[in-house]
Amino acid sequence: MAEYKLLLEHSHDPLFKTLAGYKATGGYTALPKALGMERSAIIDAVKAAGLRGRGGAGAPAALKWGGMPKEKKTQHYLICNADEGEPGTFKDKELLENCPFELVEGMTIAGYAVLGDVGYVYIRGEYMDGAKALRNAIDEAYAAGLLGKNILGTGFDFDIQIHMGAGSYECGEETALMSSLMGERGMPRLKFPSAPFPVISGVFEKPTLIHNVESYCNAPVIVNKGAEWFASLGATTKNSRGTKIFSVSGHVNKPGNYEIEFGTPLRELLELAGGVRGGKLKACIPGGSSVPVITAEDVDRAIIGYEEMSEVKSMVGSGGCMFFNEHTDMVKLAWRSAVFYANESCGKCTPCREGTRWMVQILERICKGGGRPGDVEMLRQVASQIDGRSFCPLGDAAAWPVLAAIRVFPQEFEYYCQHGKSMIDSKPSLVGVP
Repeated sequence: MAEYKLLLEHSHDPLFKTLAGYKATGGYTALPKALGMERSAIIDAVKAAGLRGRGGAGAPAALKWGGMPKEKKTQHYLICNADEGEPGTFKDKELLENCPFELVEGMTIAGYAVLGDVGYVYIRGEYMDGAKALRNAIDEAYAAGLLGKNILGTGFDFDIQIHMGAGSYECGEETALMSSLMGERGMPRLKFPSAPFPVISGVFEKPTLIHNVESYCNAPVIVNKGAEWFASLGATTKNSRGTKIFSVSGHVNKPGNYEIEFGTPLRELLELAGGVRGGKLKACIPGGSSVPVITAEDVDRAIIGYEEMSEVKSMVGSGGCMFFNEHTDMVKLAWRSAVFYANESCGKCTPCREGTRWMVQILERICKGGGRPGDVEMLRQVASQIDGRSFCPLGDAAAWPVLAAIRVFPQEFEYYCQHGKSMIDSKPSLVGVP
């Protein structure tokens, strides 16, 4: 099964970043069609297509679209989460830089469907090129009457604004993102059932639809090609439809973004990326640094799908797929992950604030040759006390890589503690030394 390009089909063409180039490939044929449909029909199409959020959790998109109030009693907002802080993930970056009109058209369709007034694109602060490309696309759309007042003469008004983040991983979490957007500290809020869903009370305490870049970009495809056609992609899986863009990196010969149909074997994704570089395949983190690591044997039997990846005890996640060769020290890889999440913790809750630093201290002691009997079990206990007990998913994201590394490669941790050094051949690795 080769690549199946829907969103990235024209990403190589510089003209695709212009309105004329986008229209030449069929762009902006979905928006007029959508504006002639009943709003409920668009939401029904998203549901029938089986679109799930591409940001990581994989929740059905129609639950959010359909959860927005059907009557307009106040302003309705849309947010595009383009923060993309998950290490190993860079697919939204390419969509912003090379396919900005897909996002603009997709958000406009979504805005019409949910009675939206304004869409905010919250972009990771480092994504300056993507922000510039999107700014140009938005300006062209306004000039052509595709944004703003009375779009295409239908009476529908919709605006899109860009907001740059400041480099915080925590602001990728939707409630922290909303806080940041409103000028508050980027820290998570209470969630349902303690607080309403964002579709009821989100940014500025108004109904808010939140998706990531890739999710919105699928809206024009569904409107143009139909829900039944979209749902036919990935039909071999239990409940994963359409395509997914994977950012492949690590020890591969051709790192980059690859768009594949759900149901593709994970091994084929590795082959698309040119196979393993510098040795034999040892491990894979399929969906971003927070996703549990799996072995080479798991790669051979893994099928890319939200439910299917759980069969190898991992996740599709955000699509940041990292492959590692036989010379990778998994203990140091766990340490490097733990350092990142400890630094990114906002400090709001005790399990995450204290637990992430405890994990770093234990892992650094082990990596430096000072591991003690019981350290591995202590590390497992600390990670388990973070998992599921933090105020937001950052705690889970910090704990899962460590717990999975201990479960999948226990011998490496024990060897470190017993011998004060790694059992892995010390050839150059992608992972630094503490």
